[in-house]
Amino acid sequence: MEEEHLSEHIFLEMKNYSFFFEDNRFDIDIVPQTKAHKFYELNFDKDTLYILVPLLEDKENVLKIFYPLRSYKILLQETKQTILWQFLFLTLIAFFISLLFSYYSINPLRKSLTILEEFIKDIIHDLNTPITSILINLKMMDSKDEEVESIAQSAKAISMLHKNLDSYLKDMQFQKNRFSLKEVIDEQTAFFSSIYNYLDWKVDVEDTTIYSDKHAFSRIIYNLLSNACKYNTSHGFVKIIAQEHQLSISNSSHGIHNPSKIFDRFYKESDRGLGIGLHIVDKLCKELGIEKKLEVDHNNTVTIHLYF
Repeated sequence: MEEEHLSEHIFLEMKNYSFFFEDNRFDIDIVPQTKAHKFYELNFDKDTLYILVPLLEDKENVLKIFYPLRSYKILLQETKQTILWQFLFLTLIAFFISLLFSYYSINPLRKSLTILEEFIKDIIHDLNTPITSILINLKMMDSKDEEVESIAQSAKAISMLHKNLDSYLKDMQFQKNRFSLKEVIDEQTAFFSSIYNYLDWKVDVEDTTIYSDKHAFSRIIYNLLSNACKYNTSHGFVKIIAQEHQLSISNSSHGIHNPSKIFDRFYKESDRGLGIGLHIVDKLCKELGIEKKLEVDHNNTVTIHLYF
């Protein structure tokens, strides 16, 4: 494209030079006329660009106006570099304009998210006292009463959700100690199996002692079991197997469309939930140095392996 424009430009200047001979970039020569010669057309040879112009009083010769090919190539290279620099300059301007536009477009959204986050933090802080009060008072009531037991389960669910949101919004400080893996699994299994008693529960957990943060590890198990129950089939199962330093939680499901996104923040494959449960699992596993692996087989059985 640049070569065509430059050639056309030089050709027009040669034609103009043929009338006034006032451009020192071009040279002239008298050459014999042949039948193959065509006037006022741009031609190339090994050394020059040239046009042929008829001589009015000389029918046997023609005027050759030429421009060095070497100078043409240098000029072409300079033209390409100029266009490249112009393109880069315009691209840079467009980039800065895009940045400014993005900043002014996103800034109100960022402020709104900050306000919302502060609002949520305030709500979580205010919820802490009534939730604690409810749990303490429930311990003083008759736990054999079905209504009291139902309220206790709901209060525990709200309490765990409160802890999830609190750990999601804060940088938690972890205190590692030794505790029984079976004790944590049994506590969480007892809670969920009483709510989802229509599921088939299979628990095979060795009494292993592990070194980690017990409260954070309990939240990992809580979120994994919560997902395993909520996104199960109507007559499905939950299987928990733990041996030495490996824990596997499996459940029947309707399948996962995007397994690679399942631990992403706010990612949901249905309208249920907030989309932060498994993200909290991912966050806590990284903080505690626990490796995890997700598997989905051909029967839509979902298994999450934890290695600690």
